[in-house]
Amino acid sequence: MVAPPLTRRMTIDEFERMIALYANTDRSFELIDGEMVEKMPTEQHGSIIANLLTQLVLFVKQHKLGIVTTDARHRVAEDKHNDFRPDISYISFARKNEVVRKGVVPLMPDLAVEVKSPDDSAVLMRKKAAYYIENGSKLVWLIYPLKRTVEVYTADGDLRILDDDGTLDGADVLPGFTMPVRELFEV
Repeated sequence: MVAPPLTRRMTIDEFERMIALYANTDRSFELIDGEMVEKMPTEQHGSIIANLLTQLVLFVKQHKLGIVTTDARHRVAEDKHNDFRPDISYISFARKNEVVRKGVVPLMPDLAVEVKSPDDSAVLMRKKAAYYIENGSKLVWLIYPLKRTVEVYTADGDLRILDDDGTLDGADVLPGFTMPVRELFEV
């Protein structure tokens, strides 16, 4: 019996060429372990992002802490097979103080937030969280709309699971930031 051929992983250069195609200009893709994956957010997904983003931006601007973005591409230079687009990212001014105007942010955010879409698997979400942490993120929030829970990953290996009665906090990444989990899901 002959083993099936191994599939070749797409490189960053190939990925850049694919997303630059006219047919892809209004689409949102990530490169995950050499596989091009399209992000397919829903209205609920957008509402959760808007709720959290509003609070994060207000807090970060008030305290002049850094840059908060949505859907910005992040990549580490030595990795030729991954290019992630967290739903929300935060980078402190201590690490970077200028906004990237074209292309990819050349580092992982201090805080990466991913909201599960119906097509996402929990396995993929957790794989992304591990990647963020292994490559420089200090805090990752994975938000699960159907379960109304948040998984909180930290650089020191801690994992906390918060439900509707819990409170998100910025730990030492965003000291003083808090938000009740239930407010994420308010419409």
